[in-house]
Amino acid sequence: MSNPRDVVVLVGSLRKEAYSRKLAKALIALAPPQLRLEIVEIGELQLYNQDLEDKPPQPWTTFRDRVRRADAVLFVTPEYNRSVPAPLKNAIDVGSRPYGSSVWDGKPGGIVSASPGAVGGFGANQHLRQSMVFLNVPMLQQPEAYISGVDKLVDGEGGITNESTKGFLGKYLTAFASWIERTAPR
Repeated sequence: MSNPRDVVVLVGSLRKEAYSRKLAKALIALAPPQLRLEIVEIGELQLYNQDLEDKPPQPWTTFRDRVRRADAVLFVTPEYNRSVPAPLKNAIDVGSRPYGSSVWDGKPGGIVSASPGAVGGFGANQHLRQSMVFLNVPMLQQPEAYISGVDKLVDGEGGITNESTKGFLGKYLTAFASWIERTAPR
């Protein structure tokens, strides 16, 4: 494909060696040719405060511009207390403001949640879906991606060590590419 779809990848954890960051790198490596995935960093975004909207901080402006240019968004997140990590929620808030200027509106989305535990970040995945409904982000419904035991599935470079998981993630990305083609604004 000559013009792959531009997908911003938002990693929920800020930790340098986060499993979700390693998983995001693995997804980038597994992406089909019709997708170009790029991690967009969220760690430098100041906490959202409406008082700053008259002169938004440069990281907000840069973030909003980058997400606005993208064709789609892929969230790769751990679960913190049955929800998404605070930096990811802050990035969602920064992108949704000021009211009426949301960078998320109509942009196709997908979620891959991960946890060392058995539930695979189910709570974070479902909670994030609730926010995206309000922000008018059509989310890929099937397949759902809850990656349990992630600490045993990614190596130090972000490669997937389990062939079954690698195959599943490849199928997920193919479905996501089709979803983007069906739902992206023309």
